[in-house]
Amino acid sequence: MNISLPDDLRAFADAQVSSHSFASSSEYVRELIRRDRENAVVREAVLEGMRSGEGSEMNADYFRTLRARVNDPS
Repeated sequence: MNISLPDDLRAFADAQVSSHSFASSSEYVRELIRRDRENAVVREAVLEGMRSGEGSEMNADYFRTLRARVNDPS
């Protein structure tokens, strides 16, 4: 796969490669694609949660009860 970039984007990508210790611009692009894929999974999970129905209020009591459930060994 070959990707053409305008000069300003190429300069930015080159700077990212240098400043973040990527071995090459290809490694940088692979990392961007991995992050985008992970973001897509998170976005889908959020949308699925929104479609699942009415939510509940998440206040201090909610988190106190949740912590108690997590910490109860039974």
